[in-house]
Amino acid sequence: MISEFLSQWHISGLLVGLLTFLIIGLFHPLVIKGEYYFGIRCRWAFLVFGIVMCVVSVAVDNQIVSILAGVVAFSSFWSIKEVGEQRQRVLKGWFPMNPRRKADYETD
Repeated sequence: MISEFLSQWHISGLLVGLLTFLIIGLFHPLVIKGEYYFGIRCRWAFLVFGIVMCVVSVAVDNQIVSILAGVVAFSSFWSIKEVGEQRQRVLKGWFPMNPRRKADYETD
């Protein structure tokens, strides 16, 4: 029913664009919070989640769901790089350092 509506009004692209924008926007705070609470170890979670979403993207029949799973997968992969950059931003003082993990920052 929803896919018929999207096809009838030719707005599938707009929906995918909007949801892609929201997904990317969601990953920014996930990177910040992940680095704050778990340090660079959270990169493994992003890697595993990205692989799982790649499998989901290939496994589902619905084109829009497949596309969005792919967007989530590659946003997750990009977040692996961003966690390292977030650590550098913390060391520069641009973001707060987790006082419970201060020793992790001193090893760099």
